[in-house]
Amino acid sequence: MTHKEVTRYFMSIPEAAQLVIQAGAMASGGEVYLLEMGDAIKIADLAKRLIHEMSQKVKGEESEEGIEIQFTGLRPGEKLYEELLVDGSARKTKHPRIMVAQDFSLEWAEVEALLSELSVGLNDNNCISVRDVLLHSGTGYVPQHGLNDLLWRDLESEPALVAENVVPIFDEPVQKKVV
Repeated sequence: MTHKEVTRYFMSIPEAAQLVIQAGAMASGGEVYLLEMGDAIKIADLAKRLIHEMSQKVKGEESEEGIEIQFTGLRPGEKLYEELLVDGSARKTKHPRIMVAQDFSLEWAEVEALLSELSVGLNDNNCISVRDVLLHSGTGYVPQHGLNDLLWRDLESEPALVAENVVPIFDEPVQKKVV
């Protein structure tokens, strides 16, 4: 397991399918629906329950024998918990377990301007520039970790290795390392 505090939401396939079909029936076009999934469950607790269901014990907690749970640490980009909405605003519908998101949106001209700024950073392989554009975009972007792009790290440490290969992205070439 990655971390002892990781939580996730679970629901049965029939339950999820019913809610999705009902949300689809409510749709008039473009809405983002949120399904009430109950309480989040700690993955560590779920693992312990599964161990007990197999009539085993958790090694280290209950005995020196049994199944050991090892924690490896969060991977880059992995979150401890799921967020259904960035800003947390949703309005109720007629169904008690279906809500409609009220997330903010950008006008097309603003999206085009952001894409233009992002393409400059991407074409320069400049992760700092790309992150700064996203941070100042007004979208609520909040990075969970530092920069983890492997290509960007290679560019910073050994630019000569990367300069040999170019792949077009947008209208400008981008350097790419061949592995």
